[in-house]
Parts: sequence; structure tokens; C-alpha cells
Amino acid sequence: MSVSSSGSAAYSGSLEGSNAQRGLWSSRLAFILAATGSAVGLGNIWKFPYVTGENGGGAFVLVYLLCIAIIGIPIMMAEVMIGRRGGHSPVNSIKAIAQRDGLNPAWKLVGAVGILAGFLILSFYSVIGGWAISYVGTTASGQLSGQTADAVGAIFSGLLSNPGTLLLWHTVFMALVMLVVAKGVRSGLERAVSILMPALFVLLLIVVGYAMTTGHFGQAAAFLFQPDFSKLTTSGVLVALGHAFFTLSLGMAVMMAYGSYLPKKISIAKTSITVSVIDTGVALLAGLAIFPIVFANGLEPGAGPGLIFQTLPLAFGQMPMGSLFGTLFFVLLIFAAWTSGISLLEPIVEWLEEQKGMNRTVSTLGAGVVCWALGIASILSLNLWADFAPLGFIPMLEGKTIFDLLDFFTANILLPLGGLLVALMAGWVMSKPAMEKELALSPGTFSLWFVTVRFITPIAVGVVFIYNLM
Repeated sequence: MSVSSSGSAAYSGSLEGSNAQRGLWSSRLAFILAATGSAVGLGNIWKFPYVTGENGGGAFVLVYLLCIAIIGIPIMMAEVMIGRRGGHSPVNSIKAIAQRDGLNPAWKLVGAVGILAGFLILSFYSVIGGWAISYVGTTASGQLSGQTADAVGAIFSGLLSNPGTLLLWHTVFMALVMLVVAKGVRSGLERAVSILMPALFVLLLIVVGYAMTTGHFGQAAAFLFQPDFSKLTTSGVLVALGHAFFTLSLGMAVMMAYGSYLPKKISIAKTSITVSVIDTGVALLAGLAIFPIVFANGLEPGAGPGLIFQTLPLAFGQMPMGSLFGTLFFVLLIFAAWTSGISLLEPIVEWLEEQKGMNRTVSTLGAGVVCWALGIASILSLNLWADFAPLGFIPMLEGKTIFDLLDFFTANILLPLGGLLVALMAGWVMSKPAMEKELALSPGTFSLWFVTVRFITPIAVGVVFIYNLM
């Protein structure tokens, strides 16, 4: 099989040396930036602050950090290992491993579940990314300055009620994602994240520096890092567990796809830990950027999903230089969403290259256009189809629009299912000697990882899975 960094040949079914002739990351840093770019997204900057606010702050953060360590990192190592050992798209990597190790070929469905999850998530994730693009112009133009809470809410409601505007920004966001993915591993993915990720970190630090001038930075730090376990509920623990799992882009085949481009000489364990630490650090910095502004304006930290698009814009509109720093914040949000969007499209593009023999540009265009078209249904569900609940006859899905259903189906079913299957495959099915060779850990460290991924992780993910369906 002969593959350049911008394309791939049809899948051959080989395993040993299969990724030697494909496009590979140029260095460990390139992989770390790409994987971190996938992990750092709206989940860190949009969701983490508001779920932390809803669940009492410090105690929730502590549980979240523990879950990253005992659940997130082992699963990430397993996914990267599967991708690198197979050396192909997620489906074909598992197919190749199954052929080599004499496993049931049905295990390739693990990769299919992940690819489907990422594809569906991107269809509505792109719509939210479009909101961020829209808010750059709204904030920069000073439309938020001096506005009341009702006026700020009306701006957001006006955006959601306008399908034409939403379609425009959804199209722009998908075009940005497709532009990068079409260029391949080194010319596209690697070059993009080498610019976007450092820029994202700089912007985040600037916003944190601004937050430090509000006079409420100490209150925000105490809220995040001083645990008050009286505020932690069982539901909060399960939310922390679920968010720790999902924030690392696990269960959606991304790390398998990125792992397939990882050179053999690079340590899977060290890179997985590094990515997890950086991802967690960004989430905590986002909290330190957002909560001082929230507290300084007497707003509610548990404001829910509206924290970013309603609560914070209200705060920026009342603060000195709020338009400038509000604009920087939404540019930061775009960069985070963009790098994640790139990673969500990559697995299906990689599969189309191998399975259908398409070149990189055609496979990106095909997958991207279908994903864009599916996103139109999410757009319409926010306005013209707001009363349309396709599965409303099912009690737990009553009143859920297409947008809501895509979110529910991916977050509560496909992602935990994908993560559970990865843990079961690595812990119970794959060749243990082959995994030891691929991970290259000391015997004691490998045993710790193996016990975790075999017993602890499946139970934890299974609990979250069941809880989300109740």
C-alpha cells in the first residue's frame, strides 16, 4: 500500500508496518497538538464552566480530575494503541487486528460506532461553532455594550430564530473544517493545529489576565479549587465522570484515527498523559477566565448552557474594554471548535480514502457536504421546526427536537457505547503480548493500566451509560 501524506490507497488488510507508508505526524509535539486540539473544544470552554457552576465548584472539579486519571487516560491509551497497531482508519485498524489475532471480525463495529458518533456530532457542533462566529461580529461591533439581560437574551434568541443567518455561519464553519482536512495530515491537520493551538493558549491567557483585573479572581479560584463536599450530589459525581470521558474526545474514533498516523518510536502513554493534562489545564483556565467575570457582575455561576452566549455577553457589555475582550473570547471559542471539528471529520474521511479508493479532496468534500446537509435539520429545529419532535411518542424523548435528539443520541448512547466497547476489546479480547509491545511500559505500569481498562473503566462507563438512559 502506497500512501502520501495527503492521500491513501485502498485498504489492503495488512497489519505489520501498515502505517509506515502512510502520512505520519512529523513529531511527538505534532501529535500532542493535534490530539489536544481535538480534546480542547466547546466541552472545555462552554460546557465545563457551566457544569462546574451547576454542581457546586471545587468538589466537582476534584472528582472530575480523579476521573480523568482513572478513566480518561487509560481509554485514550487504548484508542491510540488500536489506531497505531492497525495503522488504518478506525474500522480497518480493528479489522486488521482481528485478522491478525484471530478475533471475531464483528469487533470492527467498535470503529464504526465511533465514526458515526463523530459524524453526527459534527453536524450540530458546526451549528454551535457558527454561533461563535456570529458573536465575534456582534461583540466587536459594540452591540452588547450597556445592554440589559433581556436585550442580550433577545440578541441570542434573534440569532436562533433566523435560519438564514444560522445557515450562513454553519456553512462558513464547515468550509473551514473541510479546507484543513482536505489538505491531509502534514499539510492540513498538522499545519493548522501548529498555528491554532498556540493561538488558542495565548488568547485564553489574555482573557485570564483580564479576569484577574476584575477584583474577583480570588473568589473564582476558591470556587474552583476549594472543595465543599456538601454541594456534591450523586448526580454531580456521574456528571463529572461523564464529562471527564467525553472531554477527551473518547468514544468517537478520533484518537484511533490520529493514532494511526503516530510513528512507532513515540510513547503512547506519555503522549496520552500530556494531552490529558493540557486538556484539563485548558478547562481549568477557562473556569478562571469566566468565573471572575461572572462574580464581578453579580451573575449566577450555575447559569447552565446559556452561560457563554447570554450570561457572559451581558458581563462583557458592562465592563471596561468589554467589547475587545469579548471579541477575543469568541475568537478563542472559534479556534477551540475548529480544531475539534477537524478531528470529528477526519475518521470518516480516512475510511472513505481506504474503503472507496477516493482521493483526499473528494472524500473530504463528500463527507463534509453530507454532514453540512444534516446540520440544516438542526438549524431548522431551532426555529421553523421547533415544535417538531420526531420521537416524541417515546416518554424519555418527548419534546426533543432534531437538534436535541442528535445531542442525546451521541452523548448518551454512542459515545459511552463506543468507550465501553474499546475498554472491553483492550481488556478482554486483544492479544496481551501485542499490547505490551505496542505500549512499551514497564511490567508494573502495564499491569496497572491493564487492570484499570479491564475492570474499573468498563464498570464506570457502564454506570454512566445506564444513568444517562434513566
